[in-house]
Amino acid sequence: MINDPYLYGQIAATNALSDVYAMGGKVITALNIVAFPEKMDMEILKQILKGGAEKVHEAGGVLAGGHSIHDSTPKYGLSVTGVVHPDKILVNNNCKEGDVLIVTKPLGVSIINSAHMIKECSEEAFAVCVKQMTTLNKYAAEIMEEYPVNSCTDITGFGFLGHLVEMLDGKYSAEIFSGNVPVLPEAYHCASEFVITAGGQLNRNYLKDKVDFKINDFPMEEIMFDPQTSGGLLISLPEKYGKELLEKLNELEIKSAIVGKVVKRQEKDVIVL
Repeated sequence: MINDPYLYGQIAATNALSDVYAMGGKVITALNIVAFPEKMDMEILKQILKGGAEKVHEAGGVLAGGHSIHDSTPKYGLSVTGVVHPDKILVNNNCKEGDVLIVTKPLGVSIINSAHMIKECSEEAFAVCVKQMTTLNKYAAEIMEEYPVNSCTDITGFGFLGHLVEMLDGKYSAEIFSGNVPVLPEAYHCASEFVITAGGQLNRNYLKDKVDFKINDFPMEEIMFDPQTSGGLLISLPEKYGKELLEKLNELEIKSAIVGKVVKRQEKDVIVL
């Protein structure tokens, strides 16, 4: 994904911290989980750990140590502990009919990363993607907690549509307005040039019977199936609060959008318009 060890550490930590925010919690502590080759330059590991530590500090948590093993390839992540009031825990499958759906980061992370590896996107587009992957969901979550959110999850490996289907939990369907879905710069163009990912195809194969595309737009389909690294939050809340929450998110330059609504159960879980 990225060759800079410092940024790699930042991205991995940002991704790991996200689950706490998706549940409405605050980060308390984190432990480094490291696998590293014996013969690799230790300065690389130092930079990875530095990047991760800075993100834990930004999150307001304490890096309390960690565990490491020797391995043939470097691997890094965090075990994160957070706290949330038991009456304010947000779950990922409690949306309600009539809710609006808000996404707090543009989609297309894996497409841009794949395009960058084969020099099919600009350095400027890749820089925007990296900045997004290193942006904590902390700031969106702090605004979100002011509103009566019914359900929340972070958009990661299952892509936007996979996590949305999980949120609907077989009880409701969702109508998605494809024109409202935020997309990273150049991701649509790259998808139109068939820069697609293995993870996206796995998501497509799993979800193909659950999604009804009313649009004829292959690139947008790929973007919605695309796995996200350190993706944004998917928030479901009553419609009357949607525009106000969206305005507050965008005031902080959190590039968010109302992308759809929860409706009565239909034949398919998701209808893309």
